[in-house]
Amino acid sequence: MTRAFLVVLDSVGIGGAPDADTFFNDGVPDTGANTLGHIAEACASGRADAAGRSGPLKLPNLDALGLGAALELASGAPVTGLGAIPTGLWGAATEVSRGKDTPSGHWEIAGLPVPWDWTYFPKTEPAFPDRVTEALIAAAGTGGILGNKHASGTVILDELGAEHIATGWPIVYTSADSVLQIAAHEESFGLERLYELCEAVAPMLHEMRVGRVIARPFLGSPGEGFTRTTNRKDFALAPPGPTLLDWAQDAGRSVNAVGKIDDIFAHRGMDNGIHGADADLMEALIGWGEGAEEGSLTFANLVEFDAKYGHRRDVAGYAAHLEWFDAQLPRFLASLREGDLAIFTADHGNDPTWTGTDHTRERVPVLGWGVGARGIGQVAFADLGASVAAHLGLPERGAGKSFL
Repeated sequence: MTRAFLVVLDSVGIGGAPDADTFFNDGVPDTGANTLGHIAEACASGRADAAGRSGPLKLPNLDALGLGAALELASGAPVTGLGAIPTGLWGAATEVSRGKDTPSGHWEIAGLPVPWDWTYFPKTEPAFPDRVTEALIAAAGTGGILGNKHASGTVILDELGAEHIATGWPIVYTSADSVLQIAAHEESFGLERLYELCEAVAPMLHEMRVGRVIARPFLGSPGEGFTRTTNRKDFALAPPGPTLLDWAQDAGRSVNAVGKIDDIFAHRGMDNGIHGADADLMEALIGWGEGAEEGSLTFANLVEFDAKYGHRRDVAGYAAHLEWFDAQLPRFLASLREGDLAIFTADHGNDPTWTGTDHTRERVPVLGWGVGARGIGQVAFADLGASVAAHLGLPERGAGKSFL
């Protein structure tokens, strides 16, 4: 019996989505968006010499698996510095779900394309229907809410953090994703109270086909500024059918969730879960590599590519984080055993050179360790779940086909 590790580098897209022209950022179509390609170009031209790094993008370990080849396959153009001859499995995956968000990408990777259109809130002020606002106020026990609009999660803290401290009213906002986010101070409002508020309103939002209600706790003061903490918690709509995690658990296999995987799948189909910063999650992933039992599935999401750098349009920070992960990769691969499969992919793009602050519609890389050097060409997101299932010897289920 062998083990499988499925690692999502959140938002590390590689361009080339055939339907990018139907997705938008601030009214501009995502046509031509290419998260990894544009970061590499910025690094090569000296436009990303900050965040403790300089020069061309250095990803020797990912490139050796086939990252440069996958990027050229997806978007049609080679990138300077990413041109190694692949030693691993490599290809590019295309999404069919009508969303460029976290649940859509992860559910489809796990074999279940989203069977509906998500509900999105309009770019108006107020953004939320009266009944949603009334439910929020009632659940919070306050005289009102702050925000009620589309906003950047960091900018809105600068704008409304002081008023939140003064009034005790939660900050509620949305984005281009199907999401309602509630920000509150961990100490003055209370972390558990924030979680309870999110949990109370989540069923209403889920009935509306809003994918997630997200608790966004923060700390700080008006004088010193405010900073989001790592205690984010997603209250996600449950997948409408079984996914790879359920298939594995139904077969008696151990399922380990690293990062926000447990929230994305509404805590269904998993035995163990761990949250934290990406550095902590990397250590946890290495720990599972050393200790996960035979036949197990470990499913990981490293979110800081997206949350810290993509949405904030921080090219240098994104490049530095990619280089950090690449430097950690040999440690993880060294923890694996003969017969294991490790797949590295992404759930969507978030091109930090693009207009707006939202995700970008892109293809994603598929890089594999443990099955030799092979090109798999263009595949579907759901093919990843089918391939992991095939490797683990699970019954064939879901929408995809194995590329192994």
